[in-house]
Amino acid sequence: MAYFLFKTEPDVYSFADFERDGETIWDGVTNPQAVKYLREMKAGTRWVFYHTGDERRAVGTGSVVSVDAADPKVPVVHVKVGKRLRQPVTLAEIKANPIFAQSPLVIIGRLSVVPLTPEQWEWFLG
Repeated sequence: MAYFLFKTEPDVYSFADFERDGETIWDGVTNPQAVKYLREMKAGTRWVFYHTGDERRAVGTGSVVSVDAADPKVPVVHVKVGKRLRQPVTLAEIKANPIFAQSPLVIIGRLSVVPLTPEQWEWFLG
């Protein structure tokens, strides 16, 4: 099973919006590395929903329904809502945990889609 973290500005699309919608298309990703990660996803891939901007915290989960990678520059990722985390996890808490020392989440802060290890995924679920 693959795990990822998706970042978004909460004033553009928040976890509350995602809960309201239930499902959505994840788009607007342009960074080549992030696009590569999206193309690698399969139905069932699980991910953490992370608010950027002033919040900088993980707040919930989601999963991939399907990926249409016909256009390699713009994969269409259909996702559905998971659950709110029991407690939001701040970027400071993430950075303080040694399991994230080599994570692109910490090393490449501007990347909007970040792979997670199974250990990191379980840590977010608490």
